[in-house]
Amino acid sequence: MNNWFKNYSGIIWLLTGIIIGSIVGVVLGKKAEVLKPVGDIFLNLLFVAVIPLVFFAISSAIANLQGTQKLSRIMGIMAGVFLGTIIVAAILTIVALWIFPLGATATTATAGASAEAGKKLTGDAVTQLFTTSEFFNLLSRKNMLAMIIFAILVGFGALRAGNKGNTFTAFLNSGNEVFKQVFVIIMKAGPVGLGCYFAYQVAVFGPSLFGTYAHTLGIGYGVSLFLYAVFYSIYAFIAGGVTGIKRYWKNNIIPSATAVATCSSIATIPANLDAAKKMGISDVIAGVTIPLGGTLHKDGSSISSILKMAVVFAMFGKGFDSPQVILLALGMTVLVSMVEGGIPNGGYIGELLFISAYGFPPEALPPAIIIGTLIDPVATLLNATGDTVAAMMIQRFSEGKLVDV
Repeated sequence: MNNWFKNYSGIIWLLTGIIIGSIVGVVLGKKAEVLKPVGDIFLNLLFVAVIPLVFFAISSAIANLQGTQKLSRIMGIMAGVFLGTIIVAAILTIVALWIFPLGATATTATAGASAEAGKKLTGDAVTQLFTTSEFFNLLSRKNMLAMIIFAILVGFGALRAGNKGNTFTAFLNSGNEVFKQVFVIIMKAGPVGLGCYFAYQVAVFGPSLFGTYAHTLGIGYGVSLFLYAVFYSIYAFIAGGVTGIKRYWKNNIIPSATAVATCSSIATIPANLDAAKKMGISDVIAGVTIPLGGTLHKDGSSISSILKMAVVFAMFGKGFDSPQVILLALGMTVLVSMVEGGIPNGGYIGELLFISAYGFPPEALPPAIIIGTLIDPVATLLNATGDTVAAMMIQRFSEGKLVDV
C-alpha cells in the first residue's frame, strides 16, 4: 500500500489540488480571480525551465549512442516499428475524436483567446517553426521545435567528435541530471499552482469545462483499451501468428500489472526483459529494444498528446481537423514520445511544445496538464507493454521468426 501511494503520490496531489481549486472557484465565483497570479507564477517557472531541460535531455541521449553502431540494421527496423505504432495510436485517437467530437462544449472558455492560436501554416511560418535566424532566439519557448532540432544536431556533433568530445558529452549528461531535478523541484508546487489556476478557470468559464474533460477521458480510455486488446493482438499475430498472440498475452500479465502499479514505463523494463525471452525475442534484440523503448517508444503518450491538443483546440474555438493541423500534430506526437523519456513529468514538455507550435497562450497549459494527469495510468500501461509487442515485430522483421521457447 505504501509503495502504491508513493508511485501515484504525484498524481494524487495534483488531482487533490485541482479538486480543491475547482471547489474554491465554484464557492468564491469571480472573487477566485485573485488566485490567478499564483497560477501564473507556477506556469512561468515551467516555461523558464523547459528550454534547458529539453535541450540537455535530447542532446545527451544522442551523444551516448556509441554502443549501438554495430546494431544498425536492428536499430533501423526498430525505428520503423516504433514510428509506425506511435502513428497508428495517434491516428486511432484522431478518428475517435472525429466520431465522437468534442464540439462546442467549452468554446466559451476562450472568448479572449489569441487570434493567432491554431492559425494556418504559411511557408514563412513553417520556416520560423523549424529554425531561427539568431542563436539567442532558441532560448524562447516560442521556438521550442527549432531548439529541439538544434539539440539533435548538438547530440550528433558530440557523438561524431568521439573521444575528443568526451568532456562535452559529460557536460551534457550533467546538465541533463541537473535540470531533471530542477523540474522535480518546480513540480512540487504543481498542486498549489494548478489548484489556483483551476479555481480561476472554473470561476471565469463555469462548469462547461468538466463536460469537456469527462468526454475526453471517455474517448482516451476507450481508445487506449481498444489499442491494448485489439491492436496489440494484431501486432503479436504479425510477429508470430496465433502462437505469437498466445505468447504475448500469456507473458504480458506481469508487465501490465507492474506498469499500472508503478505508473512508470521505466520501472517496467525488468519485467519486460524477462517477458521478452518467454515471448521468443532474442537476447540481443530484447537488450536493445526494451531499454530504448522505455525511453523512446510510447503509444500511450501518443494518445494522450492528441487528446491534449484536441481539448485545447476545442476550448479555444479552433477546428482540429485541417490537414496542416493534423500533420503537425502527428509530427509533434512523435517528438513528444522522445522528449518524455527519462524526464520526470515529461508529458508536460510535450504540452509546452504544441502550445508553442500552434501559438496558444499560456492559459492553454493547465487544461492540457489536467488531461495528461487523468489519462496517465492507462497511458503508462500502453507505454510499457507496447515495448514487448514492438520487440516481437522487430524480431520477426530482422530474424524472420520468433525464437523457440
